Amino acid sequence: MLLKHAALQFGIALALFTLWAASDAWYTVTGLAIATVLSMLLAILAGVAVATVIHEWCHLLGAKLGGANYKIPEKLGLFVYDYDFSSNTLSQFNAMSLAGQFGSWLSVAGLALLIPGDNPGRDMLVCAAVGAAVYAGIIELPPLKRAQISGDPLAELSRIDQSVLTRAGIGAVAAILLLLFIKI
Repeated sequence: MLLKHAALQFGIALALFTLWAASDAWYTVTGLAIATVLSMLLAILAGVAVATVIHEWCHLLGAKLGGANYKIPEKLGLFVYDYDFSSNTLSQFNAMSLAGQFGSWLSVAGLALLIPGDNPGRDMLVCAAVGAAVYAGIIELPPLKRAQISGDPLAELSRIDQSVLTRAGIGAVAAILLLLFIKI
């Protein structure tokens, strides 16, 4: 079942990355405004997809390396595994949680190192990955911090509501725009 999850998630990220790469090549060859716009739009999708997939799989790696109990769900979706909060320790939760954050920033570093920032679409690709990392951090780091005090990660994660998701979205967009502004 894990292979099905991997095929779906990495397949979507690869498809979006490939579409972005094609639009980047079109922009590079022609310099057309429409190619620039398409490259930037697809860069948002590809950057977010790559960062999100790496983030989620690093969560799983952190759970596995931390010795946590989890199950692989039958239903395919964003989440690769079902974490068993009732049988895992706080340190196992910490390992799982921090590994996802590490994965987000690992994807940013990888894209920044592998993709030259010499055109708008390439800049946007890295900026979008940063936005995805900021989004995940705003959502996940406060419950992680609170769980160190309460000792109840599930209760802390249960406090994530629409206002948290909205703040995370605003933070992600702000990070992307700030980075683009700095780059320009």
